[in-house]
Amino acid sequence: MNRLSIALLSGMALMVPPATVATAQDAFSGNADPKITMPGLTEYAPAASAGDNAAIRRTVRMEAALTEGGEPLKYGLTWRIFHPAPGADGKLPLLATSEGGSAQFEFEPGDYFLHVAFGRAGVTKKLTVPKDGPIETQHIVMEAGGLMLNAVSGIDARIPSSQLLFNIYKAEEGIDGEQQLVVEDVKPNTIVRLNSGTYHIVSEYGSVNAVIRSDIRVEAGKLTEAVIQHRAAQLTLKLVSEPGGEAIADTAWSILTSGGDVVSESVGAFPTIVLAEGEYTAIARNKAKVHQRDFTVVAGRNSDVEVLLN
Repeated sequence: MNRLSIALLSGMALMVPPATVATAQDAFSGNADPKITMPGLTEYAPAASAGDNAAIRRTVRMEAALTEGGEPLKYGLTWRIFHPAPGADGKLPLLATSEGGSAQFEFEPGDYFLHVAFGRAGVTKKLTVPKDGPIETQHIVMEAGGLMLNAVSGIDARIPSSQLLFNIYKAEEGIDGEQQLVVEDVKPNTIVRLNSGTYHIVSEYGSVNAVIRSDIRVEAGKLTEAVIQHRAAQLTLKLVSEPGGEAIADTAWSILTSGGDVVSESVGAFPTIVLAEGEYTAIARNKAKVHQRDFTVVAGRNSDVEVLLN
């Protein structure tokens, strides 16, 4: 399978030639194989009819691959078996689970629902277990891929991972007009396993107003790496008596946009904030006196903003 890299620059997607990886499984995991368990359903599964089926147990083997014709996944899967009839709470009762790669369960003849998950990717299928006759291995095609996100500030300024978060949404809107959240607070360089399709990515740099939105397509059997370009910078605020002087403690700060909206408030000698590029005003309050300065944020250019005592 292939690893697919994408660089996102101000909303534009630049395709980079994919590099070959050993297997699809290698591209989606950095962990050791988890232990595979094989629970049975003998004490849970309902008989299809009274008496005759009660002592019959049929073994069903299950496997899943990322794409049609792909090799079965050896780890990272979660299998769940459900009773087809809802319980008193309106939900399908969970009968058994297995984690790892291929799995097998023992069933009494009857109908079931099986669900297999690979990270956030999932497939649900109805399973009918006959009383006699051959039972084929259940082969599930996940149609899943991986997404790994990172970001830079300006052209190529590295952003500390502690200051970056990504939220992943479905690209299409739901019936309520809102996009459905798939996974939130994703850290940089984390592989997220997803069903193939287009996703809306919201990248947050800092906690003020440096937010970038991009649509990214995940392809089945491939790991898509995306680097998002933020138009922002990190600033340290200082109230000083002279240029380059010591920061004065017990200072309250307000940061206003060029339109007069307050985007940040803090207290301290030298608070650090991240702002989207643009024009701002810094207002410093110390000992009942107010001092201010207009300043400009340039993408990728981290700097100190010094406000002089009048």
